[in-house]
Amino acid sequence: MVTPNNDMPPIPTSRYAHIVGWGMAVPDTILTNHDLEAIVETTDDWIRSRTGIKERRIAGETESTASLGLKAARKALEVADILPTDIDLIVVATSTPENIFPSTASLIQNWLGANRAGAFDLSAACSGFVYAVDMAAQSIRSGSMQVALVIGAETMTRVMDWQDRGTCILFGDGAGAIVLKASDVEGGVLSAVLRSDGSGGDMLGIPTVGSEDLYHSDFSPNGHKMHKMHMNGGEVFKFATRVIAESIQQALVKAGIEIEDLSLIVPHQANLRIIQAAARSLKVEPELFAVNVDRYGNTSAASIPIALCEAIDQKRLKPGEYAAFIGFGGGLTWASMVIKWTGVRTADTRTGISINQQRRQISYMWVRLRTQWKRLNHQVSNIIERLPFRRNRIQRLRDKVDQL
Repeated sequence: MVTPNNDMPPIPTSRYAHIVGWGMAVPDTILTNHDLEAIVETTDDWIRSRTGIKERRIAGETESTASLGLKAARKALEVADILPTDIDLIVVATSTPENIFPSTASLIQNWLGANRAGAFDLSAACSGFVYAVDMAAQSIRSGSMQVALVIGAETMTRVMDWQDRGTCILFGDGAGAIVLKASDVEGGVLSAVLRSDGSGGDMLGIPTVGSEDLYHSDFSPNGHKMHKMHMNGGEVFKFATRVIAESIQQALVKAGIEIEDLSLIVPHQANLRIIQAAARSLKVEPELFAVNVDRYGNTSAASIPIALCEAIDQKRLKPGEYAAFIGFGGGLTWASMVIKWTGVRTADTRTGISINQQRRQISYMWVRLRTQWKRLNHQVSNIIERLPFRRNRIQRLRDKVDQL
């Protein structure tokens, strides 16, 4: 018979997941439209008139999806003033993970020193960040988690076909992160609507391990290249303009508010014309939308948290105001969310160095030392395994086992 644990605190009847920290990271290298003119047949005017994009960021040789995600995560923890050991869950939304496994989330978990956290990657393309926030928020509302770190991180330029001007002009690299924390104060994530239509999967994708395209030559019958993005731009445009307004309206209904109550809409930064079409469909002013696609291009799952971070820095959200997120992309998938901003203080309003800030820095240093020690230990172990006396000893043990 299982004895109930009376020491466990009761789960509050009303729990909310509040955004208490945020951070972003983008590479230093900028690729302008004029730079692209030397790579593919295009012009600055052609790109800007069709997409609104002027430039995008390109990850350097030493940068990766995980390293960008780590930088954004550390900034979010600084704003929240939370220790890595306080994190219960890390979710990374990405279409360009470091590996199939281990997950990018696990790499970041290790580098942060978040040794109490579960970690996994979530794949929902450009909708991934909203999906991930909802997964984390539901975990918090259920009472199983107190603190969650949600990251959207991408190195999209590494899966581009640089001969395809229909896709390579659109995408860039970057990462954004938020920290969600449990509270019994109403606010934070109020509603979410997640949707998918797999019948449109061929409109946008990246064939990789396990794809049927593996069994064909370098070019599959449908024209897709292995490990490179393909997109039917016209069909994706129609899909996006159709679902954005409807999805936001559904999330507003679930949250119990009206479109007039929103102070900010943070859309996936795919194309300026899509955002303008969404504003017309919703019958709102374009200024209600956070837009930075002109400077970063389409950073897939990272675009919403990057745009959110910049909107917060621009003081576009005040305590008690409502905001909506909307993502859409490969799958096909789309997702919307309504939040109530609670106006937590940012790191800029604190003076001096907090005790937690010092503890975080010590934690990061310890993780680096521990990682180096483990690598050294593995190298020494491998050397010892190759020594003759070691091999003879192992062989004698195997012989004894065989004789049993």
